[in-house]
Amino acid sequence: MWSIKKHDLVMKERLSKMKLLDSLIAKQDPLPDYEEALKKKLINKLMSD
Repeated sequence: MWSIKKHDLVMKERLSKMKLLDSLIAKQDPLPDYEEALKKKLINKLMSD
């Protein structure tokens, strides 16, 4: 039971990160430095998983 719950939490966290990345990519204006850094960090994290 615990392993299913743990897997579910991991997937929810990954989905949350993907939604955040999607919103950053969708912005039309140039991103501020902190958002650009976050975008790069999310891309690296999601690609390494």
